[in-house]
Amino acid sequence: MSLSRAAGLLLVIIYLGFVSLGLPDGTLGVAWPAVYPELRLPVGLAGVLMLVGTLLTATSGFSSGWVAARFRTGPVVLVSCALTSGAMLLLSQAHSAAMLFIAVIPLGLGAGAVDAGLNGYVARHYSGRHMNWLHACWGIGATAGPLVMGRALATAHGWRGGYLAIGSIQLGLAALFLATLRLWEKVPTHAAVATAAAASATPTRTAASFEGWLSAVIFALYTGAELSIGLWAGTILVVDRGFAPERAALWVAGYYGAITAGRIGIGFVHGRWTNRAIVRAGTLLAGASALGFAFGGSGLVAVVSLALIGLGFAPVYPGLMHEVPRRFAPEAVQTVIGRQSGAGALGAAVFPALSGAIAQEALSGVIVLALALMLALAVAIGWLDRRT
Repeated sequence: MSLSRAAGLLLVIIYLGFVSLGLPDGTLGVAWPAVYPELRLPVGLAGVLMLVGTLLTATSGFSSGWVAARFRTGPVVLVSCALTSGAMLLLSQAHSAAMLFIAVIPLGLGAGAVDAGLNGYVARHYSGRHMNWLHACWGIGATAGPLVMGRALATAHGWRGGYLAIGSIQLGLAALFLATLRLWEKVPTHAAVATAAAASATPTRTAASFEGWLSAVIFALYTGAELSIGLWAGTILVVDRGFAPERAALWVAGYYGAITAGRIGIGFVHGRWTNRAIVRAGTLLAGASALGFAFGGSGLVAVVSLALIGLGFAPVYPGLMHEVPRRFAPEAVQTVIGRQSGAGALGAAVFPALSGAIAQEALSGVIVLALALMLALAVAIGWLDRRT
C-alpha cells in the first residue's frame, strides 16, 4: 500500500475514532431520567458521576505525554477505545450505583487518552483542515449519541439497549484499530513540520516552559466559556428573554450546530489562512457576538448572536491543537497536547459549576462570566502568539 493511500485510510479511521469519542457525551443526560428511578438512586448522583468522569479524563490527558513516550500511538488508541467500549457495555448491565462508578473509571481514562492521542497524531501528521474536520467528527458523535439513546428509550430495551448499542459500535471500532495497527507507523510527518525541521527551524521550547503551561490555561478558559454558554443559554432565553422552551432548545442546538458546521467549513478554506489568523478571527467574532447576545434583548439579534458565538468558537480548539508542533520541541508535543486536553476537561468541570453558583443569584451574571472568560482567552492567545 502506498504512503498516500495508507495516510488516507488511516485518516478515515481516525475520524471514526473521534465520532466514537463523541458518542457517549450527552447520553447520560438523556438516559438519566430512566436510570435513576429504576436503580433507586438520588437524582443528583448524575452530577457526581460526571465530575468523577471528567477528573479521570483530565488525569488521562495530563499523563498522555508519559504514556506516549513509552508506547506508540496506535496501541494507546486501541487500548483506550477498548476501555470506553467496555465501560459502555458495563453501563448497560449496571444494577447499582457502585457499578455505575466502576464503569465511569475506564470511560474517563479511555476518553482522555483517545482525545490526547488522536489530537497529537493529527497535529504531527496531517494538515490543519483535517484537524478541524476531526473535531467536527466529535460533534457528529456527540449529536448521534443522544439520538441513539433516545431511540433505545422508545423500545423495550430502554437505556440499557442504548448503552449496549453504543458499546457495540465502539467495540467494533476497537477491532478496526487492531486490524490496522501497522498503518500508524506508515504515515510521514506533516510536510509543514518536516520543512521546518529541514530548515533548522524546529522549535526548541519545552513542555515545562511558561508557554507550555499558558497553553493549558487557554484550553481551560476556552472549554469553560463554551460549556458555560451551552449550559445556560437556554435558561437565559426562557427565563430572562421570554422564549418558549422548545424555541430556546432550537437555538441552543443551533449554537452547537454552528460549532460543528464551522469546523467543517473552515477545513475547506484552511490553506488560505494560518491557524493563528483563523483562531484570532474566531475569538473576535465570538466575543463581539457575546456582546450581541448580552444586549440583544428577546429579538432576532440575541439568537443570531448565540449562533455566531458558536461559529466563532469553531476554530479555536482544533486550531490551537494543530499549532503545538510549530510552537514546541518535537519531544514536547504530546505532553503539551495531553496537558491541553486535561486542562480543557478541568475547565469543562470547574467553570460550568461556577456558572451554576452565579446563576443561582442572577442569570445575567453567567453572561458576565462568559464575557470575562472570552476576554481572558483572547488576551492569553495573543500573549502565546507573541511569545512563540
